[in-house]
Amino acid sequence: MIFRPFYDFGTGCAAYVFGCGALGKCAVVDPKETENQNYAAFAESKGMRITHVIDTHVHADHRSGGPALAKKTGATYCLHAAADVALPFDPLRDNQEIELGNTRVRVLHTPGHSPESVCLVVTDLRRGFDPWFVLTGDTLFVGAVGRPDLPGHARENAGDLYDSIHAKLLTLPGDVEIYPGHFSGSMCGAGMSGKPSSTIAFEKRWNPMLGKTRQEFVSALSDVPPKPVGMEEILRVNQGKAGVR
Repeated sequence: MIFRPFYDFGTGCAAYVFGCGALGKCAVVDPKETENQNYAAFAESKGMRITHVIDTHVHADHRSGGPALAKKTGATYCLHAAADVALPFDPLRDNQEIELGNTRVRVLHTPGHSPESVCLVVTDLRRGFDPWFVLTGDTLFVGAVGRPDLPGHARENAGDLYDSIHAKLLTLPGDVEIYPGHFSGSMCGAGMSGKPSSTIAFEKRWNPMLGKTRQEFVSALSDVPPKPVGMEEILRVNQGKAGVR
């Protein structure tokens, strides 16, 4: 498998390009609009065709490059079926598998940060049948969890986030690596580490949010940072509703 993170250390955002070098198929996850040329250039340099562009959720802190990159490369643009957007996309569903040659991606619907949030469990069949890593979007960070307040209904969403993390992510093997959508510097969660990756076992041991009861977890998430600057306009753009008030 070919795997390349793209880190923006100014904003704390992460995007990922990964796929099967042997069969030349790859996906781009959570692309930023300003970096589309870099993702495409990397894929081309490795002899891979971008077949899927996936947003783990509708982003509130930066403009997604997903729709434009998919259009440019002829890839399928993917969001979870629950996404409230006014643009065409291929709807993802819980436990769906995406085939990228010898690389396989299993979709986990993990609502909480937003209703349409997903995590992506990635396996390299040439390495074995066990999952290698999971892209956790804004659901689970290194040392923190996603904020539940951006769509509104913060306490209800915090409960959903707790359930998603404990029922879906923490049931994965401990040696599975996690690669979140953000690290320190982002406004999409509080207390994030500057370290951009971790493992399930490490987070179980050291992430202060994961040892809390459901009630403690929900109460702790009432203390969130300010909302991202320009959030409403960014959301309208990413939903394909720019200009609609």
